[in-house]
Amino acid sequence: MSTERKIRVVVVDDSALIRELLGKIINEQSDMEVVAFAPDPVAARERIRETNPDVITLDVEMPKMDGLEFLRRLMSLRPTPVLMISSLTASGSETALRALELGAVDCIAKPQLDISRGMLDYAEKICEKIRMAAGAHVRLPPRFIQRDSQPAAPRTPTAILRRDAIIVVGASTGGTEALREFLSALPADAPPVLVVQHMPENFTLSFARRLDQSCAMSVCEATDGQPILPGHVYIAPGHSHLSLRKVASGFVTELGQGEPVNRHRPSVDVLFDSAANLLGKRAVGVILTGMGRDGAAGMLRMREAGAFNIGQDQASCVVYGMPRAAFEAGAVHEVAPLDRVAERVLAYLAGKTMREA
Repeated sequence: MSTERKIRVVVVDDSALIRELLGKIINEQSDMEVVAFAPDPVAARERIRETNPDVITLDVEMPKMDGLEFLRRLMSLRPTPVLMISSLTASGSETALRALELGAVDCIAKPQLDISRGMLDYAEKICEKIRMAAGAHVRLPPRFIQRDSQPAAPRTPTAILRRDAIIVVGASTGGTEALREFLSALPADAPPVLVVQHMPENFTLSFARRLDQSCAMSVCEATDGQPILPGHVYIAPGHSHLSLRKVASGFVTELGQGEPVNRHRPSVDVLFDSAANLLGKRAVGVILTGMGRDGAAGMLRMREAGAFNIGQDQASCVVYGMPRAAFEAGAVHEVAPLDRVAERVLAYLAGKTMREA
C-alpha cells in the first residue's frame, strides 16, 4: 500500500448530484481524496480553513456570494489551486474566463445532458486536471491587487526591422492570463501573431473579444482563409487546428478538423510545424505556460528551419510543462519571465542580440 500523501480536495458546488459524482470520481483514485464538500462559498470558507486543501473544485455560478468575488478573496488571502467546473453557455464562458484571469488554474465543462453519465465520462480528465492543479504555481494577478497603483510608464517605441516576421504562440494551462500580458505589451504595428491556446471551443470567441479590448493589436478568433496581416492576432478556435497557407498575396489562415495531435485540437505542434515548413527564419516562436509537451517537437523543427524561439521561465509559469519540454528538446534560444517575453521578442525584431538589449 502506498504511503504517499494524497492530494486533498475540497468540492464546492450547489448541486448535490455534482458533489456526489465528484466525490465518487475523486475518492476512487489512489492518489487523491475529498476532504470536504461545500454547497456555497460561505460554507466553503470554513471547510477550506479546517482542511487546508491542495486543490479546490469550484462551480462558476454560486449562491450566497458571487463566485468570482470568492475566488478573488481566496487568491488574495491564501492562493490555492482552483479548478472551475463550468457549464459551457455563452454567459458561462465569460464568467469562466474571468475566473481564469483571477487565478483559477483551469476550467472543466459540465455536460449539458445526462449529467451523471457525462461526469463519469469526464472522470479521467477531471483527475488529470486535479493532479496538474496540485502542482500549479498560483497567485492573484497583481493588476487585481494594486488597484490604486500608478500606471506603468509608456514603452519606448521599438523600431521593428524584421517586418516580414510572423509570430506563432502556444499556451495551455495558465495561458489565458499569460497571453493577455504578452499580447498587451506588443505595439499596434507588430507583425501578425497566430495563437493556439488549449481551450474549449465555446470559450475561444469570448477569449478573443476580451483580448481585443486590452491589446493595441486587433484580436479575433481565426476563421478559414483570413489574410495574415501586421497588427492582427488570430486565436485558434477551440474546435480546429490552426496553420498557415501560402497564397499569391502572402499567407492566410487555414483551419483543419484533422485528428487531435498530442491529444489536442487545436494543437500547438500543428501551428509550429506549418511555421517551420512555410516561414523558416521569418518565424518567431513563443511557448508559454501549460501542461504536457504540445509544441516542443514543432518548435524544434522551427529552430532547425532558422526561426528564433523564446520560452517562458519556470518561476513565472502556472505549469512549467510545455516550456520545459521545448527547452529540454533544445528548441528554445532564450528563456524569460513572462513580463519580459514581449520585450525579448521586440528586441529580436529590432535586430538586437540578447547582450545588446
